[in-house]
Amino acid sequence: MDWMGIPPLASLRAFEAAARNRSYSVAARELNVSHAAVAQQVRALESFLGLRLAERAGRGIAPTLEGAMLAERLTHGFGEVADAIRELDIHKANRPIHITMTPTFAANWFMPHMQSLNAAHPDIELSVNPTAQVIDFFSAGVDVAVRYGTGNWAGLESELLMPSNFVVIGAPSLVGENWQGSFEDLFKFHWLQEYGTAEVENWMKNQCVEPTSDIRISSMPGFMVLSAVQTGQGIATTARAFVADDIAAGRLVEMYVEEDAGAGYHLVTRPGPKRPALKTFLGWLRQAVRDTGFEGSTD
Repeated sequence: MDWMGIPPLASLRAFEAAARNRSYSVAARELNVSHAAVAQQVRALESFLGLRLAERAGRGIAPTLEGAMLAERLTHGFGEVADAIRELDIHKANRPIHITMTPTFAANWFMPHMQSLNAAHPDIELSVNPTAQVIDFFSAGVDVAVRYGTGNWAGLESELLMPSNFVVIGAPSLVGENWQGSFEDLFKFHWLQEYGTAEVENWMKNQCVEPTSDIRISSMPGFMVLSAVQTGQGIATTARAFVADDIAAGRLVEMYVEEDAGAGYHLVTRPGPKRPALKTFLGWLRQAVRDTGFEGSTD
């Protein structure tokens, strides 16, 4: 399309409104501008096209033959644009909220709180993608993600939702009720981690430990890791927020506590305005985290 040959949109809008209403004054009220501004835009359009588009007719105006032809096309064209915007609004309002998070977060925190969301906001529909992969927001149509890290993701907005350092955990049946082993003793156990991640290797590197073939590591779906640890099949490292209740109740033993790394689970969204359903969901999620005692978000 040759945009250089198309007059400014403001002048086209002014003329369409004036021709349709047969009045500069009515067009001005419709466009929320002054009478003089509409008249000036119409004159600018006439100058751009080199044609007379409107003539005075009593207290109003009447389009010329050329003006009537242009006005008809403009009314149709602007109507098509308005219809498209309305359809987009309907689609946006009805589209489920697409949220992505790690399977561990989904299984250990999000899913247990879904009943609360459904009770408070039964009209909100979700499309939950529990995956260890970092999904591209723009190509996948993601509305919000819950990611672990320090909050630096280029081109996205993030806020700390749940601060949590990592701990190493094991079952009392495997490591005893009062773990007294050294840091080096941790690596004599069989380690478990979420499939598709390198959680254990990354944690070890953060502790300046080089993973070797002597350290046994098994991967499994995220929702199975905690159950496997509880039944004594191995030890794991996870965010303390997920296992605080199990540690307090004695179902798990805290074997090692990572020093505060300044990381945690973040609420990640695209920049810009949020549709109403998404704003409501984000508000619920922040409050739910505060209610469980892991406050890290801000309104």
